[in-house]
Amino acid sequence: MAKYKVKIGIIGGSGLDDPQNEILNCRTVITREAAKNEFGLPSSDLYQGNVEGVDVVLLSRHGPGHKISPTAVNYRANIEALRLAGCTHILASAACGSLQESIHIGKLVIPDSFIDRTIKRHVTFYDNTSTKYAGVCHIPMEPAFNPETSEILYEVGKELEYDIRFGGTVAVIEGPRFSSKAESNALRLWGGDLVGMTTCPEVYLAKEAGLLYAIVAMATDYDCWRDCEDNVHAADVVAVFKRNVSKIKNLLVGAIKIIGEKNWDKEIDDLQDLCRNSNVSS
Repeated sequence: MAKYKVKIGIIGGSGLDDPQNEILNCRTVITREAAKNEFGLPSSDLYQGNVEGVDVVLLSRHGPGHKISPTAVNYRANIEALRLAGCTHILASAACGSLQESIHIGKLVIPDSFIDRTIKRHVTFYDNTSTKYAGVCHIPMEPAFNPETSEILYEVGKELEYDIRFGGTVAVIEGPRFSSKAESNALRLWGGDLVGMTTCPEVYLAKEAGLLYAIVAMATDYDCWRDCEDNVHAADVVAVFKRNVSKIKNLLVGAIKIIGEKNWDKEIDDLQDLCRNSNVSS
């Protein structure tokens, strides 16, 4: 018998923040106020339901109506709220700009690394403000995303015959503005495949919290590095994501089913051991 009961947190953006959508059979709602923790209020209420026999919790990263900017998202409160709700995994979605010709608009990517260019965010739970996260934790970030969970997302995408790629580096900028052309080209030179605004600090806070985290990114534009007039605009990004959001939903439903069938005791224990061993304070 498994030591841990699988429960999956879903962090969604535009098109994945409606508790009545087909991905979630909503049973109960934990209000933002009830989900408040020592790091503050999460971005939205927590919608608890069941998908393919697996308990899930949906949280809207930018809040109802997409009113919270990438910088203003309380990432620590969001991750902690999902941990306190009993989640073992987090599956996140993100709209990203493509930094490579081979990643065309509408393509799905399962990233395996990141470049963090954010400058104004709380980047760790271990800042001496928390009783649970006491001390100094030097968490390793390779692998950045949970490989087993990421592989499941990719395999489901292939089975659905989606245009999907496994592996890639997402460069994360502060926002809310988009990059200049020089910045976009610099990110390409650094090895960036995608550019977004929300994966950091979400990915490493989830790891500090002992949650198995993976993300599916959708290329919605080519940022502004290409020599053409087709530069990124916010309205176009949202429109592309919403046109293709059914793919993300189908991918998540398929992945949730497979994740729920697997015993994750070793992966969870290993991650929790890593967190403990990375804390250098006595």
